[in-house]
Amino acid sequence: MRTGDNYLEDKTTPQKGKKRVCDPEVDLEEEENRREKNVKLVKALGEQDASVKLLEDLVFGAEDELVERLEHAANNVMGSLLDDEESSEEETTNESRLQLPAVRKAVWQDDDDDVEEDVDMGHRFRKDFTKGDAESRMGKQKLQQRLKEQFQKSMGGAPAWAQTDVKKKKKEVDEEDEDDEDNLLRKTGNFVGTSESLPKGVLRIKKCLNANNDRPADDRLTTMQFHPSAQVVMTAGLDHSIALFQVDGKTNPKIQSIHLEKFPVNKACFSANGEQVIATGLRNKLFYIYDMMEGKIIPVPTVRGLSEQRVKEFEVSPEGGFLLLTGSSGYLHLMTMKTKEVIRSMKVSGNVCGTAFSADGSKIFSKSEEGEVFIWDARSSKCLGRFPDEGCVRGTSIAVSRDGQYLACGSQSGVVNVYSQQACLREAEPKPLKAIMNLVTAATALRFNPSSEILAIASRADDEANKLVHLPSCTVFSNFPVFQRKTIYRTHCLDFSPNSGFYSVANNKGDALLFRLLHYKDF
Repeated sequence: MRTGDNYLEDKTTPQKGKKRVCDPEVDLEEEENRREKNVKLVKALGEQDASVKLLEDLVFGAEDELVERLEHAANNVMGSLLDDEESSEEETTNESRLQLPAVRKAVWQDDDDDVEEDVDMGHRFRKDFTKGDAESRMGKQKLQQRLKEQFQKSMGGAPAWAQTDVKKKKKEVDEEDEDDEDNLLRKTGNFVGTSESLPKGVLRIKKCLNANNDRPADDRLTTMQFHPSAQVVMTAGLDHSIALFQVDGKTNPKIQSIHLEKFPVNKACFSANGEQVIATGLRNKLFYIYDMMEGKIIPVPTVRGLSEQRVKEFEVSPEGGFLLLTGSSGYLHLMTMKTKEVIRSMKVSGNVCGTAFSADGSKIFSKSEEGEVFIWDARSSKCLGRFPDEGCVRGTSIAVSRDGQYLACGSQSGVVNVYSQQACLREAEPKPLKAIMNLVTAATALRFNPSSEILAIASRADDEANKLVHLPSCTVFSNFPVFQRKTIYRTHCLDFSPNSGFYSVANNKGDALLFRLLHYKDF
C-alpha cells in the first residue's frame, strides 16, 4: 500500500528540484497549430470590434463628442441670431438717419404763387441784361439767371466765396505750401524767378478810382501816360492843362498841375529819364518843355532846320537823346534834345499816320496812310525795308513791343494786323501772325504792355471800342470791357504802367479810367 501511496504522491505532487517530464503522448506540432489558430481568431475578433465601434461612431457619434457637437451647434445658432438682430438694428438706425423729416403739408395754398410774374425790362437799369427787343418782359427766374451770368462774366468766373470746395482746396494748398517751405529750407540757391505767363480767355481785372479823380479835365483828354520809374501818371488835354497824379488805386491824389495859356495840348510825353514833359499843340510848331525838377516851363518857339508850319505828333527815343517829329507830306524829322535842331530827315510815300522806335532805339518804324510800313535806320536815316500792310486800304496807327518780337498795324476798317518784327526785317511781303477783327471802326490807338503779353487796341470813333488782346494767342479777353452801363466812352489814349500792374484809358469825357490788372503784382 505504501508503495502505491508513494506512487500517487509522486504522480500528483512533483518534488522540488526535479524537471517536469512531458507527456510522450502530446503532439507538439498539433499544439503549436492550435495556438496560432487561437491567436488569429482573437485578432479577427478585435478588428471586428474596432470596425463595429468605428461604424457606431460614424452613425451615432461618441457620447462625449456628440454632446460637444450639439453644444457647438447651439452656440452657432444663438450667435447667428444675435448677429441678425444687431444688423437689423443697424439697418434700422441707418434708414432712420437717411430719412428726411416729413414735409409738413401747407394748411392753405395761394393760387397766385404758382403764377410766374414777369419783370418789365424797359427800365434803364435792366436794358443791359436783354439780348434783343423781343425780351421786353422777362420772368424772375430767367432774370436771376441772367444776373448771375453777368456777375460771373464781369468777375472772371465764380468768386471763391461762392464755391463749395474752396475750403478743401485751401487746405490742400496750405499743405502744399508747408511742403514747399520745408523743401525750401533744405536747400540753397537762387530762388528769384519770373511770374507765370498770362493765361488767355479771362483777364483778372478790377476797376479802380479814376486816375484824375482829384482833378477831372474840363475837356477831352488827348494824352495819358505813366511815369517810366515813379508811381505817377500824367494827363493832358484840350483844357490847356497838364496834371500829375500819384497812383495808388484808392485816392490817387493830385501832385501838381500847370496851365498853358492858349495852348490846347495835342500830345504830351515824359522824357526818357522822367524829369521833363514835352507837349505839342494843335495850331503851330511851338512846343513846351516842362522841367519837373526845377518847376520851369520852357517854351520852344522854333526848331533850327525845321520848315514845317506846325508840329502835332512826335515820339521820344528810348535813350532820350532825340525827338522824332512828324511833319507834313510824309516827312519825318529827327531832332536832338541838346541843341533843339533837326539833324536828319526822312520821307515816306504819302502822309504819315504813325511812328514808333524799336526797343533799343536803333530802328524807326513808320506807317503811311496808304498802308505801307517803312523801316529806317535811326543813325543813318537809311531805309532798311518797306512792305504793304496786308489788306489795309487806309492806315491809322502802328506800335511795336518792347521785347522786339511784335509789330502791330491798325487800319481804317478796324482790322489790326500783328506781325513778327524779325519777319518784317527779312521778308519783302511778310504775312501777319494774326488779323484781329474785333473793332468795327478805325483802330486809332495801339499799345503793347511792357511784358508783351497784352496788346490794347481802341477806336475813338465809337463808345466802348476798347479791347485787350492776349499774346501770343492773339485772342481777345472775353471779360473786357463788360459793364452794365457805358464807362469807357471814346478812347483817345491808353497806356500800361511800367510793370503792367495798371491799365489806363483817356476818354472824350475828360476822365482817365484806371484798371488794376491782378495778374501782375507790381506797379
